[in-house]
Amino acid sequence: MDCRKLYSDSFCNSMAEAIQAGSYGIREKVRFRSDKQVIIGTNNGVGGFVLLKKIYPADQIERYLMVDVFIIMVLVYRVLFHEEDVLLWGRLAFLLLFLACYYAALWHRDWRLLCACLIGCMLLAVMGSYFGNWLLLYGFVFADLLGRASSKGMIAGGMAGIVAMFALFSWLDADNPAAFVATLGLPVMVAQLALSIVVHTRENASVLKEKLALADAHLERYIKEEERSRIARDLHDTLGQTLTMIKLKSELTMRLVDKNPQKAKDELHDILNNSRHALKQVRELVSDMKFISLKKEIELSRDMLGKVGIELAADWRREAMPPLSNVAETMLSISVREAITNIMKHSGASRCTIVLCTDGEHYIVKVSDNGNGNLQQGAGNGIPSMKERMFMLQGEANLSATPGEGTIIVLQVPLISNGRVSST
Repeated sequence: MDCRKLYSDSFCNSMAEAIQAGSYGIREKVRFRSDKQVIIGTNNGVGGFVLLKKIYPADQIERYLMVDVFIIMVLVYRVLFHEEDVLLWGRLAFLLLFLACYYAALWHRDWRLLCACLIGCMLLAVMGSYFGNWLLLYGFVFADLLGRASSKGMIAGGMAGIVAMFALFSWLDADNPAAFVATLGLPVMVAQLALSIVVHTRENASVLKEKLALADAHLERYIKEEERSRIARDLHDTLGQTLTMIKLKSELTMRLVDKNPQKAKDELHDILNNSRHALKQVRELVSDMKFISLKKEIELSRDMLGKVGIELAADWRREAMPPLSNVAETMLSISVREAITNIMKHSGASRCTIVLCTDGEHYIVKVSDNGNGNLQQGAGNGIPSMKERMFMLQGEANLSATPGEGTIIVLQVPLISNGRVSST
């Protein structure tokens, strides 16, 4: 056989013959089930269950089963009915060895895959000298399986085996191992080598996709846990102030109910209004954390402190202050609210001061009082929550307390170059 006549129309002809034979001789119908079992039945309804997952990897059934069945069907037909003078036992031995190599490579990803591919390629080269050059096209089968190897070293070894397959065939057929370079054998070999690389890249991408999906699942779970923690903190911080007012006014009402019924009635109206405000806060937290303006929070604090007899002095000029992002201003507002709640509950103060200023690099909020100075960090007063919020903004929250003189809480966040997005 002249090596320069490699890859003629013989393969296409054999394909056509096999398809024609299959249209007359094979009439099975295949349909898949979710448990990777296959029902095979003939036209007269005779059939049974076959557990394909015992002989074929379950993860490849949907994509590769029919392709592999067709390829093997063509190979069996072409080998058994080829006109070359090869004994039947030789044809059967070749088919059995090929199938053994194929299934070994199909099920394994380690050194057994490499050995199966190397043996299979050498088998194709030897038998190709008897049956024709079309048989070398089955190197694509091993090239595809080779791309799923567990290491790049095994892939490189298998690719060397593909090159050796073409060289061995050329040596057996034309006494020149390099004869295939001048024929269509060269682009076919290059395509097989490229297929191994493409499949390996695709497999790696699939693995990375699975890892990414797993990481996304972990991240989603983490986000949910963080959201629960945020809601818990905000429930404490936002409702704490309102519920404290309800508690204080309820105690005051109990003292006034006999002495001054009209005043007690007014306090009950305030309790009702505060209860409605608490319900509104819960609804806002359930929907989402909305933007909270520092200006509005300071005015609300003035009103709340005034009801318990604490005077608030605010020192700031809005137009002179640098802009803040919505998130930063909201976080500062919630922290101020928590500080005011602490003053109302623990300080025993008569005066509170809020100062807003900047040192050129930070936006600073100082909340101070003239109370007892007994506020301590980690005593259930929300200081850890303030620190956590400021940390999220790459800022700081510091507390200093002097017994008998009062407490100072300093909140600071880095300034931003872009202005705050206007809220709605």
